[in-house]
Amino acid sequence: MLAELRLENYAVIDNVVIEFAAGLNLLTGETGAGKSILIDALGLLLGEKASSDVIRTGAERAVVAAVFESDGAAARSIEGILETNGLDGENGSLILRREIAPGGKGRVFINNQPATVAVLKQIAPHLAVIHAQNESIINFDAAARQDLLDAYAVVELKEVSAAFAHWKQIRGRIAELEQDEQDRMRLLDLWNFQCREIDEARLRAGEDEQLEAEKCVLANAEKIYGAAINAFDLLYEGNASTSSSLRAAQKHVEELVRYEPKFQEALGALDSARISVEDVGATLRDYAGGIQASPERLAEIEERLALLDRLKRKYGPTLDQAIAFGEDVRRKLSEMENKDQVLLELRAMLAVGGGEYRKAARAVSRKRSEAGRKLEKLVEAEINDLAMRASFRIAVEENEAEEHWTASGINQVVYRIATNAGEAPRPLEQIASGGELSRVMLALKASVEAGTNPAGDPARKKKSAAAQRTLVFDEIDTGIGGRAAEAVGKKLKALSKGNQVLCVTHLPQIATFADHHYVIEKREAAGRAKTTVRQITGEERTEEVARMLSGAKLTETSRKHAEQMIRANG
Repeated sequence: MLAELRLENYAVIDNVVIEFAAGLNLLTGETGAGKSILIDALGLLLGEKASSDVIRTGAERAVVAAVFESDGAAARSIEGILETNGLDGENGSLILRREIAPGGKGRVFINNQPATVAVLKQIAPHLAVIHAQNESIINFDAAARQDLLDAYAVVELKEVSAAFAHWKQIRGRIAELEQDEQDRMRLLDLWNFQCREIDEARLRAGEDEQLEAEKCVLANAEKIYGAAINAFDLLYEGNASTSSSLRAAQKHVEELVRYEPKFQEALGALDSARISVEDVGATLRDYAGGIQASPERLAEIEERLALLDRLKRKYGPTLDQAIAFGEDVRRKLSEMENKDQVLLELRAMLAVGGGEYRKAARAVSRKRSEAGRKLEKLVEAEINDLAMRASFRIAVEENEAEEHWTASGINQVVYRIATNAGEAPRPLEQIASGGELSRVMLALKASVEAGTNPAGDPARKKKSAAAQRTLVFDEIDTGIGGRAAEAVGKKLKALSKGNQVLCVTHLPQIATFADHHYVIEKREAAGRAKTTVRQITGEERTEEVARMLSGAKLTETSRKHAEQMIRANG
């Protein structure tokens, strides 16, 4: 849930802090007041591209920050993403901040720790989803249609994706072997050179680390020898060595034990300490004796390390990866030398891989088809609740031709709608008006985002509830009015029972359903436009709904009408 949104020097806003709550949060205001600016700013915190154009004139930078509260599965998923990226969590709270500087430069902070836009994009699906007013057509592109159905059906794509990757990898190896002779000869020359270069180097795993350690010793041989021999003298060899002192102390304690037996244990401790000191001294002496300052060996090591570094830059970046690269090239050369036999084996593997892919893809397709039949009925009922008389169909088309295979399967999902009786359903994006698209999208989201369950099992409902997010609708009421607007308001209210909903609206019929109502106002002060946001209740809210009903000139009739609507829909 979005708990707080803060903007500084963003567009026409100098400093605004908005506290949101659970339920339906509605934002209203005059056209041009800056309602959509808040949604755009929130989008930046979800990883959308930033532009320096949003920096308020005269300011050095723009800052957008938000506090999200999460629990359950969402909180665990976010914690996992943060941990993977070396960031600390805040026990269910997430503080996001993004600074936009001139020239497109900027900084990202998560829980006050430096982060990247890439991390914002990773956590965004667990926080909020924004449906912008110009997004309706985009929402019905091929990939989005399929993703929406998959979300409803809880389709797992791991198996089909892995099968596709395996099949594609085999097909790539076959293509390498079957390419034109001229290209094949060029590749053979390259692979032979690479293989020879790596083989001649006789690389060994971990060799670079061992040589670096030896180089460090040789380069500092004099210091190391001095440290070891001085420590040996202090411990064992010198007149005032630790060993001599311990021996002397031991003799005194032996004399003491003759009269006071309780020091027998202390005598044993001294003897043990002396033995340990002498062992360490002997080890240091032997180590110092083995140190030899050898400029020749040092030069040899530096030359070898330079070779290893060069090979790592070409084939690495680590020595293990360079070794693995050499083994892969050797395998390719072997395949080229036994091209015909290898091709036979690879084609057999390709056939098996293709069969495994078809099996996985068909299983996914069946699940999509079953879910599609259930979802289309739910969506049609939701659409008709939104003052439309339409039939809605979801077609899950199959195309098993290899050129149409993808990591997500063999399907193309098409949403079809007939908005008039007697007409055949046609692709939604081709015939629906802007207002109809808005309502269909809301119906889809009400069916999918609210956790509607195709199988009816409690486990799925529990999972859906745990995955609740902030749903943001920017003027989803575009192109509608009257009875349809009231139906949309009711649907948003129902959707907000299981999710936090933020909605920018210009329709009074929808505004009256708000659990929390915010008004965005733009005023001119000292020759500059300034946008403010404040929560309104009571009479102020009645005045705002009345304004939305009648325009700038309020009447007693519009006030009474506003009171009645708020009372009826509150």
